[in-house]
Amino acid sequence: MTSWIIRAVWATGATVCAIAMYLLPGRETIPFHLIWIGISLVYGFTVWRPVEMVVMVGVTAAVTGAIMVHHASNGWIDWPELAEVPLSVALTAVIAAYLRRRHMALAELAAIAENDRRRSESRQVMVRQVSHELRTPITIARGYTELVRNRIDDETVAEDTAIVLEELDKLAQITQRLVTLIQLDAEYARQPVHLDAELTRVVRRWTPAADRRWSVTCDGGEVLANRDRLEAMLDCLLDNAVRFTEPGDAIRITGTVDETTWTIEIADTGVGLTARDAEALTAAMPTSRQELSGTGLGLVMVRTVVGAWGGSLHFRGRPGAGTIVTLRFPIMRSSADEEIVAEALKNDSSVIDLVAGSGRP
Repeated sequence: MTSWIIRAVWATGATVCAIAMYLLPGRETIPFHLIWIGISLVYGFTVWRPVEMVVMVGVTAAVTGAIMVHHASNGWIDWPELAEVPLSVALTAVIAAYLRRRHMALAELAAIAENDRRRSESRQVMVRQVSHELRTPITIARGYTELVRNRIDDETVAEDTAIVLEELDKLAQITQRLVTLIQLDAEYARQPVHLDAELTRVVRRWTPAADRRWSVTCDGGEVLANRDRLEAMLDCLLDNAVRFTEPGDAIRITGTVDETTWTIEIADTGVGLTARDAEALTAAMPTSRQELSGTGLGLVMVRTVVGAWGGSLHFRGRPGAGTIVTLRFPIMRSSADEEIVAEALKNDSSVIDLVAGSGRP
C-alpha cells in the first residue's frame, strides 16, 4: 500500500512539473530535473519490476522530450539542450541498476533472517523433544532398577543394579550435555556476578558428590558473566577433574580478577597429563588418550562458551602430578573498554587463543 502511495505522489508531482515545463519555456530546467530525480527516488524506496521501470522511463523521456522539442522548435531554447533527455535516461539507468542490486541484496538478507528464525524455532522444538524423549525413559528405568535393588536382598543383584544405575546416570549426564550444547547459541544476558561467591557455590554443590579434598580461593571481584553458562562450564571441568582423580586427591579452584582479565584455575592431583597431551588439548586436537575422554561433549561445551566470551582455555600438567586447567576472560565494562581490552589481549603472548575441538582425554 505504501509503495502505491509513493508512486501516486511522484506521478502527481511529475505531472505538475511537466505542466510547469510547458508553461515556462526557457526556464524548464528545474522542473525537468525534479521529474528525473523523483523517478530515481521512487525506484529507490519501492520495488519495481524491470519492465515497469523501462515503461516508466520511456514515458517520462517521451513527455519531457516532446516538451523540449516543442520549445526548441519555437526558438525558446537551443537544440543542443535536448541532449539532457538521453543523458537523464542514461543516468537513471545507472542508478536503477545499482538500486536493483541493493533491492536484491536486501531481499536475500531478509530470506536469510527468516531462515535463521525458522531454524531457531526448530532448534527450540528439538531441545524440548530431546529433553522429554530422553529424560523420561531414563528416569523410569532408574526408578524400576532401584525398586528391584530394594526388593531383592541378593549381593549379586545389588552389584548388577549398581552397574545399571551407574550407566543410567552416565546416560542422563550425556543427555543433559547434549541439551545444553544445543542451547549454547541461544540468546542470553551477561550480568555482573561476584566471582568468589559463584565459585564457592559451585564447589559446595560438588563436595558431597565426590570424596576429594576440595578448596576454593578467590581474591573477589565482580565480573560480567552468565551464571548458568558459568556453572555449566565449571561443572564440565570439575567432572573431568573428578574422573581423573581418586578419593583423597585434591581439587583446588582459584579465581583472580585484575584490571584487564579475570581467571579461573582448576588444579588437581590426579593422573596428570603429558606435555604432548596438554599441548594437544590446548590446541583442541585429539590426544593419545582419546579413549578415556568419554563423549568429549563437556570440553566442546566449555570451548563454545569460552569462545563466545572472547576468552582462552589452556591445559598443563605432568604424568602422576596432576592437571591444571586455566580459563582467562577479558574484563568487559563499556564498548570502548571492550576494544581496549581486546587489543591488549591480542598483543599478550601469554594468552592462548581458543580453537574449537574435542575434549580432554
